[in-house]
Order: sequence, then C-alpha cells, then structure tokens
Amino acid sequence: MTTITPLPPLLQAFFTDRLMKQRQVSHHTISSYRDTFRLLLGFAHKKLKKPPSKLSFDDLNAPFIGAFLDHIQSERKNSARTRNLRLTAIRSFFHYVAFQEPSRSAHIQRVLAIPSKRQDRALIAFLTHPEIKALLTAPDKTTWAGRRDQALLMLAIQTGLRLSELISLRRRDIALTSGAHVRCYGKGRKERCTPLTKQTVSVMKTWLEERGGSDDDVVFPNARGTRLSPDGVQYLLAKHVAAARKTCPSLKDKRVSPHVLRHTAAMELLQAGVDHSVIALWLGHESAETTMIYLQADLAFKEKILAKTKPPDVKASRYRPGDKLLQFLNEL
Repeated sequence: MTTITPLPPLLQAFFTDRLMKQRQVSHHTISSYRDTFRLLLGFAHKKLKKPPSKLSFDDLNAPFIGAFLDHIQSERKNSARTRNLRLTAIRSFFHYVAFQEPSRSAHIQRVLAIPSKRQDRALIAFLTHPEIKALLTAPDKTTWAGRRDQALLMLAIQTGLRLSELISLRRRDIALTSGAHVRCYGKGRKERCTPLTKQTVSVMKTWLEERGGSDDDVVFPNARGTRLSPDGVQYLLAKHVAAARKTCPSLKDKRVSPHVLRHTAAMELLQAGVDHSVIALWLGHESAETTMIYLQADLAFKEKILAKTKPPDVKASRYRPGDKLLQFLNEL
C-alpha cells in the first residue's frame, strides 16, 4: 500500500532548510520561489478543490505541473521566460524531495523531465555616448536630489553594478584614495572590486562630502535618509530619461531601465577593446559565455570584422530580357 506524503512539511523544509540554511540564497531568490509556489498552490486549490494545507506531494504530478505552466502562459499571459523561471523553482523543489522521499523517484523524474520552452532573445539595449552625456546632465545639480542622482547614474554606468548592489552600497564600500574602487557582494554572495575612473571619483567625493554620515550609512539615501528602494531608482531614472529626451531625440525610442545602465557599462568596455572574459569578471558573471550577448549587440564590432573580410569579386551587370519566343516556350 502506497503511503500519502503530505506536501506542507516538504515545502516548508525546502524553504527553511534547503534554501535559507543550506544554500543561503538571496532574498531575491526566496521571493521568486515563494511567488511561484503561491501561484501553484492557488492553481491547485482551484483545480483540485483542495486547500494548500491538505495537498499531498502526489497531487503535484507531471500532468498537473504541465497544466500549471500552460495556465500561466495562456491565462496569465506570462512570457516563455517567466514560465521557465517558474519551472526552475519547481525543479529545485523536486530535486530536494528526491533526497527526502526516494520512494517517489519515478514521480519526481517525470516532473524533472518537463522541458524548458524556447524563447526569443532580443538584442540587448544600451546607451550610446551622446545618450550617456544627455542622461548625466539631466539631473538638476542645484538640488540635493539632483546631485545624488547624478552620482548614482554615473557610478551605475561606469561600474555596471546591479540595481540591488547599487542601492545596498555603504560608505565603507567605496574607496576614493589611491586605487579608487567600489566593493560589493553580487549574485552567489561573490565579493568583487570594481575600479573607478578619475571623473567618477571626483563626482563621488563631492557627493559623499555632502552626504556625510558614518561608514555604515547607505551611499544613496532617499529623502527620509534610508536606503533607496528599487522602485525609487526606477522612478528617478524615468524622470531623468524624460528630461534627457528633450536634448537627445534617440532616447525617445528607448526604454531605459537600471539594467540598461549595466549593459551600457559592458558595451563601453567592449568597444574600448576589453576582452569579454575580463568584462565577465568586471560584471560578476558566473561564466564568460554570458558576456557573449554583448558581442552580438555590438554593431560597431561587427563592422570592424566586416572591414577585414575580402568581398567576392563579382561584377555588376545590367539586366537584359531574354527572347520572347523562348520565354513563351519555357513557360509551357
């Protein structure tokens, strides 16, 4: 007789033991996985007529998981990318259960065999030199917020820090003496140092002198003196992009997010001739292969390659129509 394995203790242990204690994943990962299982449990409640606390592990079989993934794409209108992210969270849970409930191996393998969906990969967006200049001159330097925003934007564009890394910076993380750099903890709790240019050092020195405070204070506070939120950065960036569009028309067709500033930093390095493996280290990428997306988007780089190729020796000739009688016979 097959025993019924309740789902709640397995799912709770997955979050508290596996993710938080053993792997010590970031709060971003916790939030993403939490949202996935909220959606999954809500879908199960609707389809199976069971409250989440009464679900068993056997209820989450491969056909049910497949139906859930189809639901979030067809009814919630989520993209293939979002679907794949949800599937990644589910797979992680089933990998964990494989060690806790080895008797369910066949069930688990059928779920793990669900494939990810292919997704379109658009070219990355980044800012050109005139667009960078327009954006950095957009903040009103006569105000406290404008001076903060200019320092934030310049640091983001020069270093390529992720949004979470940028808003988490403390004064102690920035060294502006000889060998000026910024230190941060990125994905996977990896620490990295990024050097600063003289221009960025000058702007940051001015800002930090005005900012004041102790080494534990955040570098970019909000109006209340606490850490800027991701939404706060999105708001101030949108405001300054709108102002920059008045002097730089090419920005009218671009959607500029904080991650576009990170892409811009990578493209600046690539166009300066920096090897893509060094750019991967600079950005804190897990693999140098991730940086290949910048090579694909760099039209100037492709044009340099094209200039080195030898075009085929083909002479252009004028079109001359064939004989009408032969054409009639050929068309029979």
